[in-house]
Parts: sequence; C-alpha cells; structure tokens
Amino acid sequence: MLDQHLKIGILNLMHDKVATQQRFTSIFKALDPTVELTFFYPVDHYRNREVPALVQNISEPLDLNKASQLQGFIITGAPIEQMPFEQVEYYDEITRLIDTLVEFNIPQLYICWGAMAAANYLYGIEKRQLTKKYFGVFDNEVLVETPVLNGLTMPFPAPHARYAELDHNQIRQSSELTINAMSVDDYLLALSGSDNQDFLFAHLEYDRRALLAEYQRETAAHPDRHYALPKNYFKDIKTLADPQFKWEQVQQLYFRNWLQKAADYSQLALIA
Repeated sequence: MLDQHLKIGILNLMHDKVATQQRFTSIFKALDPTVELTFFYPVDHYRNREVPALVQNISEPLDLNKASQLQGFIITGAPIEQMPFEQVEYYDEITRLIDTLVEFNIPQLYICWGAMAAANYLYGIEKRQLTKKYFGVFDNEVLVETPVLNGLTMPFPAPHARYAELDHNQIRQSSELTINAMSVDDYLLALSGSDNQDFLFAHLEYDRRALLAEYQRETAAHPDRHYALPKNYFKDIKTLADPQFKWEQVQQLYFRNWLQKAADYSQLALIA
C-alpha cells in the first residue's frame, strides 16, 4: 500500500467500457485499496446524440478542472487506429486534456491508441498502418531502463492488439522521446517522454479473456471478414479453450510501478 491517498483519472475510450472499467478497478484496488479512481467519457463523442445511460452510470463527463487536481491520469486505447487523428470527433477534446495534464505536471499514462494520439500531438510522431493486425501475446525486451519497467524479468510477455504503429525512425530522431521496450518482433511496447509521461502500446490492463473477447467482438461485427486468432494465447487453439494469462505478473509489476511513480510526483508537488 502506498503512503498516501491517490486520486487517479481514467478517460475510458474503449469499446467494452464496462469491462475496461472493471479491469482497471480490479488491478488498482488489488494493488492499493485506498486509490480513488474516477472514470470519464469524452463529451464531444456525444455532442450530436444523447449520452447512453450505461455510460452515464459508470463515468463522468470529462472535466478539465477536475482532471487538473488529480495525482495521475490514464487515457486508454480506442478501436480507431485506422482513422486519421483529425477525423476522431473527440480528438480536440483529447488535446485539451493533454495540455491540462502537461500544464499541471500530472503523471500521464497513455495506452495503445491513447499513446499514439499523445505522441503525435506532443512530439509530432506519425502513425503508420500495419499490413495486418499485431495480435496476441508476445515476448518483449527492455532496451532502456525506466521506473515503470522495474523488476521485469526478460523476456517478458505482454498482450498486443493493434492495427497501427508509430514511426520508429521519427521516435529515434526525437531528443525528447526514448524507446524503453520493444517486442521481439520489433513492435513498440513502451516509450517515455518527459519525466512524467509514459506511453504503453501493449494492453497490460487486459485480463485473461480480453483478447478472446476482442476477437469475438470483431468477428461478430464483420462476419464477412477474416480475422486471425491471437497468437501464443490459447492452450488449445483448435477449440479456443483455456486462454493463458501469461502477463499477469507483468501487469501487477507495471501498474504498481506506475502508481508509485504517481505517488512520488505527488509528494514532490507537496514539498514544492
């Protein structure tokens, strides 16, 4: 348990909003029951339609003033990697949130699409479409140590699920970004920007069945398309039986490290 009561905001952009909220709540409450989580939704996403009752019941409209008073903030992934950023109806709202987090020096964790959008907005890194979805559980290696990756035994497994990747050459040419970890297939796992910015491209928040649920959701939505099964995931791929939670310990380590980082920044802010 941490030495102080942390308030963490999460902008939930995922398709499976209830499951996403349950995953983050389960992870953080197991690590520290005193952590207070507030889930937000982007107001601009519903500017031309009514906010669904389910969304209203589990989250709040994004409030930048409230966000500025938190000790950490997470922007999740979203199933929109194939869209240009400017075509995302809530993209401007995302950039205003990022500006607020930077202005108030709040520790930021950007995940998957959230990481792509933030790295593009903050550092001009372009997003590139993949020829096929990078989907499954893959081994990863730490290249440059950073606090959120402390304690990992290499290689370490992580679930990846995305249709796009940031431009590696642009990242390497940036003096402000560091590639901290990559998959053994040369896909991004972790970047760091300023001292309180972490970019995570694997879905470490996923639970045991999340990759299967994502596969089933896509195939149900587009039964006319072929979707590859997640790799290195099922004990029996013929029956889709017994998905393996290979990244459970990595999940616990990563989010414990991030919470500690948020606590350290909060303590420094109090001293200042």
